[in-house]
Amino acid sequence: MARLTRAQQQERTRAAVLVAARREFAEHGYAEAKVDRIAEHAELTRGAVYSNFTGKRELYLAVLADIAERSWAAAQPPARSPDSAGRALAAFARVWLERLPFAGSGRLRLRSLTGVLDTDPARAALAELVRFEALLLASALDPRTRPVRLAELTLTLLHGAAGLAENAPGAGDPFDLVRAAEHLAGIGFPADTEPPHLPFVAPARPARDTWTPPGGLRDEITGRRIDVDDDGVVVVLGVRRLSAAEEAMRSVRPGDALTFVVVTDDPTGTGRLARLRLVDLLACLRRVFAPEDLPRPRLVFDDLGTVPAAIGRDTPDDATEAAVRVRDGLIVARAEGRGAGHAVADGGDREHDGVRPV
Repeated sequence: MARLTRAQQQERTRAAVLVAARREFAEHGYAEAKVDRIAEHAELTRGAVYSNFTGKRELYLAVLADIAERSWAAAQPPARSPDSAGRALAAFARVWLERLPFAGSGRLRLRSLTGVLDTDPARAALAELVRFEALLLASALDPRTRPVRLAELTLTLLHGAAGLAENAPGAGDPFDLVRAAEHLAGIGFPADTEPPHLPFVAPARPARDTWTPPGGLRDEITGRRIDVDDDGVVVVLGVRRLSAAEEAMRSVRPGDALTFVVVTDDPTGTGRLARLRLVDLLACLRRVFAPEDLPRPRLVFDDLGTVPAAIGRDTPDDATEAAVRVRDGLIVARAEGRGAGHAVADGGDREHDGVRPV
């Protein structure tokens, strides 16, 4: 029998730790789980666990991210999407609520983050993630109007139900929640207003730079391998700047490929939090909406920072916001800082067409 390589052995050890950790967290919850018991269940030393995960928090997030990935892979898309926003929200709520204790047992299925996000950066990242989740849901509900406020209200309802179910399992009726989500579509919201800072965003800088886009990237929405050298806009966002994605989506030109690249300086913390939250949401969307009705932008997780390096930004962090416009294999416009995605999507290379940027 051939001996395992070091990489194969490490992968086997990591898989054993994840299986044991899932059992421990399911039985005891995050707060009461013990790394020593996880090591015992995996038939490993405590040191072997810590050689793969830096602590209980990182291990817990890794377990949840693994569950989210499995849920995404197992999601079976319908042949047709619901024929109205109300029916779509009802179907989404039904799928989302399956994870709560009143639909089963075990704390792990709840995806509880109580006691896990104990730092200000982590809580700030979660707030940005919720806004980005609402944008993705809104894009599936109606790609033209993107009713973000309706999507935010729906997620508020569902997360509130999750909090109640965690602390008082059995409270609340999931069928009532599904009906409530359906009726939210009938609430009339005023038209979304433009963020007040956008008029003060500096125009994108024209450029004509060669670049080598990284290969092997995966679009988390479709699961397909993609290249980011298509004509269009690439927006690099740190986990704590994800809400800026809405500005770029408002401004992008019809027909442009729009790619959001999520980066972080904390891959095992806020990076893994972003992965599990967004993949979990996408797993729900895949079960409700037909493939052609899923959100149009492409979504890439780039923990190694390969895309920022390719566009000339070598040290991405959770507060990064940078964007480029690509045309004919060249970077033809750049912007960094607050409003970068909007600047490139809206103005971009207009001076190349004889139009002054605004």
